[in-house]
Amino acid sequence: MDLVDLPGKPREAEILELRDFSRKLVRELGFMRTTLADSDLAPSAVHAIIEIGATPGISAKDLGNILRLDKSNTSRQVAKLEASGLVRRATANDDARTSELSLTEAGQKLRRKIDRFATEQVSSALRRIVPADQEALVRSLALYADALAKDNSDNSAKRVDEAGIDVQIAQGYQPGCIGDIASLHARYYAEHWGFGAYFEKKVAMGLAEFAGSLPTEGKALWLYVENGRTLASLAIDGNLETGVAHLRWFIVDDVLRGSGVGRRLMSAAMAYVDARFDETYLWTFKGLDAARHLYESFGFCLAEEADGEQWGSRVVEQRFVRFRA
Repeated sequence: MDLVDLPGKPREAEILELRDFSRKLVRELGFMRTTLADSDLAPSAVHAIIEIGATPGISAKDLGNILRLDKSNTSRQVAKLEASGLVRRATANDDARTSELSLTEAGQKLRRKIDRFATEQVSSALRRIVPADQEALVRSLALYADALAKDNSDNSAKRVDEAGIDVQIAQGYQPGCIGDIASLHARYYAEHWGFGAYFEKKVAMGLAEFAGSLPTEGKALWLYVENGRTLASLAIDGNLETGVAHLRWFIVDDVLRGSGVGRRLMSAAMAYVDARFDETYLWTFKGLDAARHLYESFGFCLAEEADGEQWGSRVVEQRFVRFRA
């Protein structure tokens, strides 16, 4: 319910005044500019630096929730800050699928510069307000910010529910998807398993050849796309003559893990193979427990395992097989 103080001005007048106040506040604080707080960064990047600095080890998911950014925008923001040498990622001790974010030395230096700028900006404004009004201002702004946060949290939960019902999955080649998928593989497996250029090259070359063959009966590619960027993928490379299909290039961006996107991709792929093939197999390696649990939930069983180096590093390779019921 809404909480309103009575008596007072008509509600419509208060709303218009608050909207006008909010627009002016945004302008005067500099959020309409391309950069913020005497830095070379956009406002959202500045806020990311502040939040990561305030909570070292924060996950990308939690950062996105704080900044009210969707998963793809959060991922891009973190990637830009990392490429600029301001943020570093580390694997969480309790969950190898989650990355912890922290500021580099350069990031810490920039955060101190931002803090000095913001402190001076606020201090300068407060010097124009008498102490009694300063206390009232802080209290009122706190109430307003908390009310907005509550409302935004409620709306965000609704949007997540809707997204879970209508996941944006595209089938077939999409411009840029080869580079996106190769990048997803390279970044994840380099961070968690130490794979290098050999692995990225193998993924990119194999995927490019496969995508170039589409559309072909027995071969299919599913992509989860947000704002033109592929954040998850899965391919079926099948041979109709033998009745055997190969599940390949299954990857989900860290920011989407736990969202159900991977399961949706698997569901689409299994419906496809069940209509065409007697057997489906995939190659993976020991240690990818979350992925193995998902495979097994769709009927895949471990058929063989042995030491191998087909990914460029020595691992215990595993072959999983699923037969059509």
